[in-house]
Amino acid sequence: MNNNKKTDRAAIEKRHTNRQILLVSYLVTALFLGLIGYIAYFVVHDSGEIITNSYNERISLYEKKVVRGNILSSDGQVLAETAANEDGTTSRRYPYGPMFAHAVGYSDHGKTGLESTANFYLYSSHTNVFDRIEKDLKEEKQIGDNVVSTLDTRLQKVAYDTLGDRRGAVVVMEAKTGRIRAMVSKPDFHPESIDADWDRLTNEEDSTKATLLNRATQMLYPPGSTFKTVVAIEYMNEHPNDYKKYSYDCKGKEIFYGHEMNCYGGEVHGTVNLEDSLVYSCNTSFGTIGQKISMKKLSRLCKRFYFNSDLPYDGASVQSKFPSKKNLKKEDRAQIAIGQGMTEISPLHNAMIMAAIANGGVMMKPYLIDHIENYNGTLVKKMMPKSCGQVVDEDTAAVLCRYLESVVDRGTATLLQGFSGDVAGKTGSADVEGGKPAHSWFVGFSPVDDPELVVSVIVENAGTGAEAAVPIANEILKVYYNDVK
Repeated sequence: MNNNKKTDRAAIEKRHTNRQILLVSYLVTALFLGLIGYIAYFVVHDSGEIITNSYNERISLYEKKVVRGNILSSDGQVLAETAANEDGTTSRRYPYGPMFAHAVGYSDHGKTGLESTANFYLYSSHTNVFDRIEKDLKEEKQIGDNVVSTLDTRLQKVAYDTLGDRRGAVVVMEAKTGRIRAMVSKPDFHPESIDADWDRLTNEEDSTKATLLNRATQMLYPPGSTFKTVVAIEYMNEHPNDYKKYSYDCKGKEIFYGHEMNCYGGEVHGTVNLEDSLVYSCNTSFGTIGQKISMKKLSRLCKRFYFNSDLPYDGASVQSKFPSKKNLKKEDRAQIAIGQGMTEISPLHNAMIMAAIANGGVMMKPYLIDHIENYNGTLVKKMMPKSCGQVVDEDTAAVLCRYLESVVDRGTATLLQGFSGDVAGKTGSADVEGGKPAHSWFVGFSPVDDPELVVSVIVENAGTGAEAAVPIANEILKVYYNDVK
């Protein structure tokens, strides 16, 4: 009997020990898999940022051995280069001065723009082995690779010139690929004199200047009526069978939860459908639509559009904002529907949304580097377009494209007519605090049937989109289609 008890006790202890060993094995396996997962995530998501970080000691070692390469435009112009000084030192030169200041960046006091994101490539050298051996024997520095950007000097110049002395930003990109053809932010600075101007630029009395900030990617603005495209998509998603029957009688003003909303200038649009509501940018109609859609579903749509998320962009950028449900009140719905209130967006992000609509609902990752080549022009690496996925149903995107074409044909953007290619888009006037004039928006694309170019323009405190932003887009498209007289 005692022997049986001892046997049972031993069996229990053995099972308990086996269970502990099994638990430890599971724990070790889980930790191992977690480590493998983290390494994979780091390689895919974070390694590039670490490699190109200007504080990376590995880069500091390259600086002693390699002459920093050039940054070129897509049409072969030098945007940044390393030049020898009379005292034997080298310095960075920017032949176009302030024109590419924010997109290309600067290399003193840290690095910004392409000088930062392409840092690793500029200090890499892929010359042939004989050249490397020869320079090593002569104790000379190797010549770094050149970074060829997606930027087009023609489009950059017209965007820069037409924005003039006003504050704002312009982004021009390809709808199908995400290649950024122009990126302008003002006020600007001269990258070559950044060291001498540093104290002034970082201690500006007028804090709204924020000269060093790239307004195209790092500044948030109320989207104004440009956000009505997103609201229209949500209404179409929730009413797939009857959105064409939508009808509203605009009297120029409407009361929503005790707050009066007016159409611009008090204009009375009369009976409008969904298309007309976009064409005439009817505030009261969209305020009404805001009462008919689910804010929860609109929030989900905005999440697919990368609101409240990091943009899939390698440069410095900020998250656009759409308010959380807990911060939303019933009386906010009308303001949300016309792009006011707590919603904020960057010009680059607005361009991405419009590009997705133009591209059959597929959003593309925006990028500034086309390829890397050595100093002899031999290709080292080619950057390829990357999709962020289908963010809008293809049929819905197609219908919205036609609506946006009507905005140009008979709505608030009629100035954009008569080009070699048709244009579609949306104007916007974003109200700001302090009684200042509204920010002026335009976001659009061309041609409509086979979209190539997307233009996003914001001019701060300039009034309506038709007054300030549309003329800038007009000049950019003129140059693109060579319709310059």
